[in-house]
Amino acid sequence: MTDKPVTDKPLKKTDLMTEAERDVYHAEKMRKKKEARNKILSTKTQEKGLLIVHTGKGKGKSTAAFGMVFRALGHGYKVGVVQFVKGVWETGERDVLMKFPELVTINAMGEGFTWDVADRQRDLAAARAAWEQAKALISDPENKLVLLDELNIVLRYDYLPLEEVVEFLRNKPVDTHVIVTGRNAKDELIEIADLVTEMTEIKHHFRAGVKAQPGIEF
Repeated sequence: MTDKPVTDKPLKKTDLMTEAERDVYHAEKMRKKKEARNKILSTKTQEKGLLIVHTGKGKGKSTAAFGMVFRALGHGYKVGVVQFVKGVWETGERDVLMKFPELVTINAMGEGFTWDVADRQRDLAAARAAWEQAKALISDPENKLVLLDELNIVLRYDYLPLEEVVEFLRNKPVDTHVIVTGRNAKDELIEIADLVTEMTEIKHHFRAGVKAQPGIEF
């Protein structure tokens, strides 16, 4: 009698199959999944410009948004970028985008993170100038996608009237995609958005004393 390993783990259906039977089972399982997926996709026929919000305390909100900007560029679309509070930072993303002047309009109009600036009136003026640029980019039919990087921070500190921003974005051109990033997205903005993603921090190197580094944070 052959001793079998004792385990509390229940047997799976495939545990009693031969390799050939597993291959057949797997192929049929994948076929059914693909069929179900195709059925779902066949019902999604609407095409429209999306309002996308990246928020949360985790890292990657702007990074993910810039990834979508680069994807749009890959399709030959014109894009616009407004950086509301990172304007004094040199970033890798901006350096790359500046190499495509025929497709990209970028306005880095922030004056640094808000905790670096004591002059509220200067913040208000910078936010207003950036917002006017943002409205112009979104209203331009040549732009397929516009990124409003860190707009949520501007709204959090009441540097722009929330009602004005929400009303404009609610009535943006139907074919234009707009991405808004930053922590603490307002409920009113989330309500009108088509896609909202919350980045959750599980672990961050900053807490271990590691500083922001080129290629990772900027």
